[in-house]
Amino acid sequence: MTTIANSQSRESASDRPPLMTRALLVRFVSLLGGSIGFNLLLSTVPLYAQESGGGEHAAGLATGALMLATVVGEFLTPTLTARFGYRPVLAAGLGLLGAPALVLALTGSMAAVVAVCLLRGLGFAITLVAGGALTASLIPAERRGEGLALVGLVSGVPAVLGLPLGVWLAQHIGYGWVFAIGAAGPLVAVASVPALPERDRTGGATVGIRQGLRSGGLLRPAVVFASTALGAGIIVTFLPLAVPSADAVAVALFVQPGAATLGRWLAGRYGDRRGAARLVLPALVASAGGVLLLAWTGSAVAVVAGAAVFGLGFGVVQNATLALMYERVPAAGFGTVTALWNVAYDGAMGVGASAFGAVAGGTGYRWAFALTAGVMLVALAPALWDRRRDRGRAVAVE
Repeated sequence: MTTIANSQSRESASDRPPLMTRALLVRFVSLLGGSIGFNLLLSTVPLYAQESGGGEHAAGLATGALMLATVVGEFLTPTLTARFGYRPVLAAGLGLLGAPALVLALTGSMAAVVAVCLLRGLGFAITLVAGGALTASLIPAERRGEGLALVGLVSGVPAVLGLPLGVWLAQHIGYGWVFAIGAAGPLVAVASVPALPERDRTGGATVGIRQGLRSGGLLRPAVVFASTALGAGIIVTFLPLAVPSADAVAVALFVQPGAATLGRWLAGRYGDRRGAARLVLPALVASAGGVLLLAWTGSAVAVVAGAAVFGLGFGVVQNATLALMYERVPAAGFGTVTALWNVAYDGAMGVGASAFGAVAGGTGYRWAFALTAGVMLVALAPALWDRRRDRGRAVAVE
């Protein structure tokens, strides 16, 4: 009996379509180039703006311009890809992400910094949405969760390393070199775009942004994901201020993205075999529980444990909600799904950090973390509703 079971298991595994195709490997080139270009300058440009005489508000203005353009671009990109195709739009996005950075090597005026940030934010949004939709089309549906986890790992490594590396390089070799390297990553990656397949955008009913915003099948998982992204923005921004132990903060900020990466991978493996829908509820509860543990800011053990639990839940929610949203649209709607998911991510992180600062000023950090956990659990309502509607079946876009 054991031999028969093993034989069936091997046969089942061999029937699964390959994940690491040539097209996906080519896509990794532009994915890495865009991630390097964005993250290397993300922490460097605000510092450069401030040191160039922009004043104490220069850093916030630079980051604000970048994120504003990113959100606007995420809404616009599905229309662009529907008209021009994935490859031309992706190439344009990489160009906008890379080329404007070279201007910063010539001038540090605040007007130039803001203009560059606006252009780069637009380029980043385009690479996220057009590139994300194209990537989803290159991953077999039977292995979508696992493929999305792998994509998250490829783009996540430059994100983890690029933030501190950009500042370190600026201090040791100068800002000009950092801007040149940051521009080179996306611009070199443009050369790989013609080797990507241009997917048919008419293979199914087109799903536009307006239709996506009216679809409960897309909005419910997006709202659940936004509730966890709320916590992510708060942790990155306020943990160093709320926790007295610098060592605990350093460990927690290292553990959290590591646990999220693990969570994405586990969710992908499980979701492909058992369904992503059943992962959303427990992952949401775990994320809120992790934030609640952070309320014990004086305990290093609680802080590190909270970061780990949150990271694991956040990674699972990332993978499961995105996989569910892709399942619920035809390939022609992948751009809309990618846009909505990324808007939920960026918007919730920004809103969460801003609101948390205002609340913590009146209640203190401990109560602010506890209240945040409670706010996150409000998303149990759409999660439960979505679970009842789904019941193991794809929810069509209404």
